[in-house]
Amino acid sequence: MAAEIICVGTEILLGDIVNSNSQYLAQELAKLGIAHYFQSVVGDNIQRIHSLLDIVRQRGSKLLIFTGGLGPTPDDLTTEAIATYFKIPLTERPQVIADITAKFAQRGRTMTPNNRKQALLPEGAEILPNPTGTAPGMIWQVAGLTILTFPGVPSEMKRMWQDTAVPYLKAQGYGQTIIHSEMMRFRGIGESSLATKVNHLFELTNPTVAPYASHGEVKLRVAARAESIAAAKQLIDPVVEEIKAIAGLDYFGSDEATLPTVVGTLLREKKQTLSVAESCTGGGLGALITSVSGSSEYFVGGITAYANGVKIKHLGVNPTDLDAHGAVSEPVAQQMALGVKQTLKTDWGIGITGIAGPRSDDSAKPVGMVCIAWADPDNQVFSHTYCYGSDRHRELIRYLSACDALDGLRRRLLGALS
Repeated sequence: MAAEIICVGTEILLGDIVNSNSQYLAQELAKLGIAHYFQSVVGDNIQRIHSLLDIVRQRGSKLLIFTGGLGPTPDDLTTEAIATYFKIPLTERPQVIADITAKFAQRGRTMTPNNRKQALLPEGAEILPNPTGTAPGMIWQVAGLTILTFPGVPSEMKRMWQDTAVPYLKAQGYGQTIIHSEMMRFRGIGESSLATKVNHLFELTNPTVAPYASHGEVKLRVAARAESIAAAKQLIDPVVEEIKAIAGLDYFGSDEATLPTVVGTLLREKKQTLSVAESCTGGGLGALITSVSGSSEYFVGGITAYANGVKIKHLGVNPTDLDAHGAVSEPVAQQMALGVKQTLKTDWGIGITGIAGPRSDDSAKPVGMVCIAWADPDNQVFSHTYCYGSDRHRELIRYLSACDALDGLRRRLLGALS
């Protein structure tokens, strides 16, 4: 029996808020093994909600999960829209009134009359309690459908889902099988190149393999349906190992792994330290590294050397090389990496200098050109020039530069590059 997620709220359509509820509910449905093929967003309008319900029923979905539109204001229309669609009257639930009144009293406030609206539910619907907010949802079996409604506030919705919806769905026979997945993450290879290498795996049916890409990173989701996570992993693991063998060092981790966490783990295992010298990234690399709790174990600090004078004075960059090659050059990046390593007395140093745009510097080098260098514990220095393209915006170039700096360090920590 397939489920659909329906998020109600004009503010979502206007882009005023990010629709994180759909992502959460999709992941939760997968844990219960519930098929889920459609998601919809509809504005706060009864007629449009009715039209969407017509479409949903034509698609044959049997489990409808609504979020949003359960509050006390005139634009909160979800419950009314569902009830009028099925021509079922709304009735006030005294227990909901009592709950709302108590919650207002706990906060030292008096319930206003418009909050009584939240106690109106269709005849025959069960209350889906809201432990933290004032707007309850409902569980309603009507016309061959199971309808669950939740407030749009993510924290309230998640608590209600875990406390009431999951046990209810399991009692209804859902969750006999689960869908478990591993999200494999890659860098240094394009989506099309990786897809070509693993193309034969896209034909699998259980487990399945699907590609995703974003901001220089490629992902492969390997998912399996089984009666337990352990059984699903037995299906997934051989495919994951095959992909790792194919991808080599372009694979850097799975699921919650990020470049900062992977690099941090490697530095910690080797008991080595890192410092960074940044120009075009303006501290962005340091921010990525320190986004990991405990990074003080291996990250000593950084120098943001935006002006050439800072590069010369604090990093030991040779003025002659600056004149001959320009600030955006591999010789300068190399001296920045070695200079910060020696100044801050770390095992590794990284230097980044580039043109993030939207305009070039006096050298007329192209926007998107970034030079990155790595100085290792033996004071050997390696560098590479990346060309991210002038069509990419400034912040993306800065972000990609910081990520590639970490990826280059990852590969060298693994002894793969020289």
